[in-house]
Amino acid sequence: MAEKEWPVYGEITGPVVMIGFGSIGRGTLPLIERHFRVDKSRMVVIDPVDTDRKLLDERGIEFVQAHVTKENYRDLLAPLLTEGEGQGFCVNLSVDTSSLDLMKLCRELGVLYIDTVVEPWLGFYTDTSVSNASRTNYALREPVREEKRSSPGGTTAVSTCGANPGMVSWFVKQALVNLATDMKLDFEMPVPEDREGWAELMQKVGVKGIHIAERDTQRTKKPKPMNVFWNTWSVEGFIAEGLQPAELGWGTHENWRPDNARDQETGCKAAIYLEQPGANTRVHTWCPTPGPQYGFLVTHNESISIADFFTLRDEDGAVAYRPTCHYAYHPCNDAVLSLHEMFGAAGKPQPVQHILDENELVDGIDELGVLLYGHEKNAYWFGSQLSLDETRALAPYQNATGLQVTSAVLAGMVWALENPEAGIVEADEMDYRRCLEVQRPYLGPVNGYYTDWTPLDSRLGLFPEDIDETDPWQFRNILVR
Repeated sequence: MAEKEWPVYGEITGPVVMIGFGSIGRGTLPLIERHFRVDKSRMVVIDPVDTDRKLLDERGIEFVQAHVTKENYRDLLAPLLTEGEGQGFCVNLSVDTSSLDLMKLCRELGVLYIDTVVEPWLGFYTDTSVSNASRTNYALREPVREEKRSSPGGTTAVSTCGANPGMVSWFVKQALVNLATDMKLDFEMPVPEDREGWAELMQKVGVKGIHIAERDTQRTKKPKPMNVFWNTWSVEGFIAEGLQPAELGWGTHENWRPDNARDQETGCKAAIYLEQPGANTRVHTWCPTPGPQYGFLVTHNESISIADFFTLRDEDGAVAYRPTCHYAYHPCNDAVLSLHEMFGAAGKPQPVQHILDENELVDGIDELGVLLYGHEKNAYWFGSQLSLDETRALAPYQNATGLQVTSAVLAGMVWALENPEAGIVEADEMDYRRCLEVQRPYLGPVNGYYTDWTPLDSRLGLFPEDIDETDPWQFRNILVR
């Protein structure tokens, strides 16, 4: 790896406790070492398996082999997070641990906190005794937002700050500024100063909706065998979210919705869900490299948080403007095959689940960005086109997908360290310029592309379809039925 002078962003004066040491934990560790002054003798990693313990032993970092559970999390974590002087930092990169409970504990102890997803305790995703509304990301997010409202300010806890959710919220703001500049709109400030200002700008630009549009072209050296699930990031996490209902922020321009669409009864009501699994729900979308493509409408926190953040209300509280927002994900080809195999077997996950690391992949990129559509320039994609080769040159222990996540964790940690009393925040509420400044050295080419493609261009033309030709950007035309 080429020698490079990397910036040191600050000092973590207390313990650093990392929960989870899977693909993202392994990739985040060297970024923490590189960019913070930290006493390694005060670092602890907790994971139920010791597969990669050698990486910690080589660094003299303590390893605790344990499950963090609802019953033990306070007794296990509190002593580790508060040992010695200084302010500790909890980096939660695990599954099956309640993000909200861990966040509340850290704030109670005065410890900084970050995670990449609002994660529940074990059993949430496959609980057949509860309604589908209760299994949505909306249902996971609302208690975190309620905690923010009921306990404003205080020690910073960064919620859902990976690539997506996380980085893509910063991309949306940069893309919106780019659009406004290219349209030569007369807006008073270089960027809006508050949430209402951002929503007003998006309405003025004329954005009807946003796809988190991603195409992963990373390829393996060997073909996928049957009865295994391969993916370039957490298989367990992908299956869990893929089996949740398809979920999307619901925009004010929509004039149709599927028969199986359902509203949420409480909270911000910025999103709806479908009575079908997200990883078995396809949409028409667009990315720069492939052009038009299918994506899976997998539920993600950013689908709700972005739609919520950019909502404008009248004086009486009625919604005046909101963009539609959802994930449109084409994972690597081996993951697509794995999904077909899994859903063909009644959704039963394969007995072997494996994350493809940088040594098993031969080439490819993870093209992850945001497609802002429906404005006078039609559609604009802005995002990262990070290749596997670039990733290998930038940081160890991860593929391109992983580095987009771990570098966002790094940016979130820097922001938290610089804003230690900001309370509970999502990526939409952070300074996108500072976060992208920290992250961009790890993202490969970050570019914007205009396209004249619309979902109407993706019709076969061989069969009758129930579409809306008067407005190409209706969800009626985007959903594959």
